[in-house]
Amino acid sequence: MNQQDIIAFIKQNDNAKIKYAFADIDGVLRGKIISRQKFLDGLNDGYGFCDVVWGWDSSDTPYDNGRTTGWHSGYPDAPVRLDLTTFRQIPWENNIPFFLADFSQPDGNDLAACPRSLLKRIAAQCQDMGYHAEYAQEFEWFNFRETPQSLHQKDFRNLETLTPGMFGYSILRPSLERSFYHDLFDLLSQFDIPLEGLHTETGPGVYEAAIIHDDVVRAADKAVLFKTAVREIAYRHGLVATFMAKWNADLPGCSGHIHQSLWSAEKTKNLFYDPARPNRMSELMSQFIAGQLYCLPHITPMFAPTVNSYKRLVEGAWAPTTVTWSVDNRTTALRVLNRTEAYTRVEHRVSGSDSNPYLAIAAALASGLYGIRHQLTLDIPASVGNGYVDKQHGVIPANLSEATRAMAKSSVANELFGAEFVDHFTRSRDWEWRQYVGQVSDWELKRYFEII
Repeated sequence: MNQQDIIAFIKQNDNAKIKYAFADIDGVLRGKIISRQKFLDGLNDGYGFCDVVWGWDSSDTPYDNGRTTGWHSGYPDAPVRLDLTTFRQIPWENNIPFFLADFSQPDGNDLAACPRSLLKRIAAQCQDMGYHAEYAQEFEWFNFRETPQSLHQKDFRNLETLTPGMFGYSILRPSLERSFYHDLFDLLSQFDIPLEGLHTETGPGVYEAAIIHDDVVRAADKAVLFKTAVREIAYRHGLVATFMAKWNADLPGCSGHIHQSLWSAEKTKNLFYDPARPNRMSELMSQFIAGQLYCLPHITPMFAPTVNSYKRLVEGAWAPTTVTWSVDNRTTALRVLNRTEAYTRVEHRVSGSDSNPYLAIAAALASGLYGIRHQLTLDIPASVGNGYVDKQHGVIPANLSEATRAMAKSSVANELFGAEFVDHFTRSRDWEWRQYVGQVSDWELKRYFEII
């Protein structure tokens, strides 16, 4: 529907309230319910929203190193604007109208810290280069027979998973929880997040879902909404879902792989596919992969943004640790899938389930376009066999601190995303790391308390 149709729908259906949300730097959806009149009044000039959402972390603790906003600025309102093209209704909330928003400006002078605005800028660069970017993200996550209250009462220990045992790709386990399982597939589809597939992964109570591919911005919108929608649907079944990259040291981590391809502007030809070249990979695809590999060490926090992210990125845990690529090999950072033209794509396997989809997808697209723009040659050979041992072309940073320092001083990151965004984002990651190192862990107590 166009803007006029949406306004008419809101009026004709006598909707008394509208819900909207935007993703902050951590990918957390922040938003409000507003009245119909407030919605109509703000369509042109936007709505004031306290800019503290760009000055605090995922636990609502203000940064001590922020420049975008802070005590020094008094945390004023900033204009947030609804994107009417994102209109959908929430089926599990009586079909209340819902919109995604971002901190964009009519003159293009968007808030540099806003992840959705960043992706829109990079998508526009892609379009200006003559390409249509087709993307999708897939997620793994664990489900628990807990509530928010029980999690805190148990201090996040001894949690009951949805089902016991590993049971990857099981037909049996989803049948046991069929109401939840089918609600996920059906309600997400009704919420305009259609799934390509849904199944159990290896681990107790863990599911994996692949979202159907779409235009790059719409794909990121769907990925952002997916994570919150899954949590809300889980609540309806007395469950809690987590998208932590690694919630348990003894269990596999949770990925957020990104599937990506470039098409002709009219969307009729997959520009990554060339049957006459080795591995059926076009020169454009080779340049795209070369750019992603070259940029990866400079922008790793965009794919792995938390302290916990790096607990997943370890050898032998189904997540990459090296700057590598391959054809259909799950041990490398990039995996080429090229059996048919329609489905030829690059899977970016560094991104975790805890990633902010706007930032992870923006980083994937920007780094690929970097390779095309600079006409980089893919001089790293495809890994054969175990990609974990193929370290000659570099390794992924070992922790958030190392990755953040590399990004903060990188001219490549500044070229991709702009200095103002890089400054804000790396300051937020530095803050995140400092919150971690100031804590005393259970591991330290058990190891040192009595013996040292």
